[in-house]
Amino acid sequence: MELTITTLALLVLTPLLVWRIYTRIKAQMTRQRSIVSRHYTGILVFGAMILVPAAQLLGNPYNLAALLVGAAGGIGYAVWGLKLTRFEAIETGYWFTPPARLGLVMAMILVARILYIGVEIYANQGKGLPTPQLSDSPLTMLCVGLTSGYFACYSVGLLRWRRRAKRESLQA
Repeated sequence: MELTITTLALLVLTPLLVWRIYTRIKAQMTRQRSIVSRHYTGILVFGAMILVPAAQLLGNPYNLAALLVGAAGGIGYAVWGLKLTRFEAIETGYWFTPPARLGLVMAMILVARILYIGVEIYANQGKGLPTPQLSDSPLTMLCVGLTSGYFACYSVGLLRWRRRAKRESLQA
């Protein structure tokens, strides 16, 4: 790879980009109000992040298996994460504090893999190589499945907690 001004700019700006993404995600991993529409959105978006590639990968069983194994692992981590979550049902509403480190790791796994694909695309510019698709690599599918499975299952767990807490408050 030739060291041009563009390459130098990318080398300098990539750590800044990673730091900004990290701080943005870290800010979301604090105590927050439980909003039902956000939980439904999380289920839909992250569920689609599993179902859309799965439909595309029906002819590629190795990558499909990586996606499904990642999703199963993400669901396992979400169950563990829900056990570590602090839930509060008080007069001002429903609040929860997610396990910050676990959520950060799950999100940054996907961010790191997408950045790797971006670097790979940049490095192969002008070489006549085909641009890689997101679903071409089993490792990428594992990362997508892990992150999507975690956040989709975590959203389901938050919805279940909300329903249970609401039912308990009505009975009291």
